[in-house]
This record gives sequence, structure tokens and C-alpha cells, in this order.
Amino acid sequence: MAAPCGALVDPGRDGSVIGAIAPVRWTGDRLVLLDQTVLPVREAERDYTRWQDVADAIRTLVVRGAPAIGVAAAFGVVLAARESRATTGAALLDDLETAIKGLAATRPTAVNLFWALERMRAVAVASAGQPVNETRARLLAEAEAILAEDIAANRALGDHGAALVPANARILTHCNAGALATAGYGTALGIIRSAHAQGKVALLWVDETRPVMQGSRLTAWECVREGIPHRLIADVAAASVMARGQVDLVVTGADRIAANGDTANKIGTYALAVLARHHGVPFYVAAPFSTIDPSIASGREIVIEERDAGEVRRVGAHQTAPETSPVYNPAFDVTPAGLIAAIVTERGVFRPPYQF
Repeated sequence: MAAPCGALVDPGRDGSVIGAIAPVRWTGDRLVLLDQTVLPVREAERDYTRWQDVADAIRTLVVRGAPAIGVAAAFGVVLAARESRATTGAALLDDLETAIKGLAATRPTAVNLFWALERMRAVAVASAGQPVNETRARLLAEAEAILAEDIAANRALGDHGAALVPANARILTHCNAGALATAGYGTALGIIRSAHAQGKVALLWVDETRPVMQGSRLTAWECVREGIPHRLIADVAAASVMARGQVDLVVTGADRIAANGDTANKIGTYALAVLARHHGVPFYVAAPFSTIDPSIASGREIVIEERDAGEVRRVGAHQTAPETSPVYNPAFDVTPAGLIAAIVTERGVFRPPYQF
């Protein structure tokens, strides 16, 4: 994985992030990202003043998770507007279109990326007749609105989902769909946070989530920080804990949801859904409504990103396979709607047959 290109900044004198988890924030003249490639070993933030560097941060997983990617990309457009030397609305629009296309090319599966970029494009087009500085101000206001809306949506989603969680629940989750994957609070982990606040969570099983270990590196880190009772397991142990009756429900996030409810999420999610069905465990998906893509009829139309082979041949810097071994490394898989008990959004809980 390439080194992050943003400048490293000290988030606090003791090196820790102060206050709530804020993976994406704007400081007045720059975008600041919590570098997720170095968690959980250390907490570091990087600042960005060029949209090209934001694109690189998305591509290299400094920032990841569908909602967080969308928010970061929106601020990438803000930076493109600030960088532009255009003196007319038409010229600025040309520069912004270049940035929007570059940001859109970073990761193909997460629909929130394209949704946020379309919102920013719409503001730019509507403001084309205004002074350039007015357009810049409107773009910043829109990006800030996207960030605030995401946090509010996640909190509402968490409350809706917590109603599905029984008392003394033992929950299993996959990858990271927490505050780190959003503007804050989280989707799947947002439900768990809300249920934990109500005293309902006995234990959260955390899949390590090979090959990039977002479960062990990120979700476990959030659980330690939030005091959520949890236990980390290898992905291959999920079937065993279900077979022993130690899982009451599975909750995962989503990167894109088709019109029929088919859901793309981190690779390994489909296997969990199959296991859950076999063991009679309800399988829930949590995502903001913006993750639903009505333009796609089913999961067969979802483009699945394939990532670098080195992610599979190594665990961190440690090589675990011959360098010449061929690798298939899809970042996501698609869970059919028929395996999903409910999809939880900020607008409420949807059950099959899905009609959004």
C-alpha cells in the first residue's frame, strides 16, 4: 500500500485523538483525516489541501467506509474550488469537473462516493452564474451539510436498529461499519452503540476481516475506546460460534444496496449471511438511505472492486505467501436480499420484499 500523502499533524499533545471519533473534519482551510492505515498501533491525523491527495487517501484506505468516503470526496471538491485560479463560473466548473471525475475513479463500489459528488456537482452547476467566491462558499456549505447529515442519519439509524436487539444480546459484526467508516457514530456499529447505551449488549463478536483486517484493527479499536464488551475472532471461527448458539444476530454495514435489496459489503459478508440462515440467526444490514442505489435492479449490476494482490500475500508488512502466487482479491461480495432479515436506515426498518 502506498504511503499516505497528506501532511502528518499532531491531533493532541499526547498523540491521541481528542473527543469523539472524527475520521473526517474540516478545519477552515483544509481537510483533516484520521489515518486508518496506522490504527490501532497509533492515532495520527493527516491534513489535505489538494483534491488529488484526497483522492489518493481514498484509494489507499487512509479514509474508508462508504459514508466517510463520500464526505471526504465532497471536501475534495471544496479543495479543488479553492485551488482553482478560475475567474469565471464556467472556468471553475471545468476545473471542478476534472476533480469530480478524478475522485469518482478512486473506488467503484461504494455508491455514497458518487452520491456525494453528484450533490457537489449540482451545487456547482446551479452557482455557475455567481461570482467564483460565492460558488466556493456554497460548495463548502454543501460539504459541511453532507457531513452533518451523515452523523444525524447514523444516530437515527442506530436508534431504529437498537429496537431489533434483544436483551443480553450476543451480536456478530464484520469489517468496520463504525464511526471510522462514517462522519461519526457509525451504521452497524451505530446500532450496537445505541443498544449498548440501553444496556442490551452482552457481547460483540468482531470478525478480524481479512485481508486488510478492518475488524481487528478498527472495530476492536472502537470497542476498546467506547467500552463495548467484545471478543475478536478469526473470520473462520464465525461458523463455530453460531453453531454453539453464541450469536443472537448479525449486523453488518453496506457499500451499495440495489433496488431489490441485494447488498454489497466487505468480502466475507455473503458467507456470514449463509451461515446465519443455516443457524436460524437473523442477519441485518445497516446503512444510510443514500447507500440505496435505485438505478441498479439487482446485485448482479454492482461493480466489485478488485484490490492489490499484496493485501492477500501479506499481513501488514509480513509476507505470508510466495510473491509469485496468483491472487484473486475482490474487496466486496454481494449478499442476496433473500438472506437479509431487514435493512435499517435513518428512515426506519425495511423488510422483504424490499420497496424503498
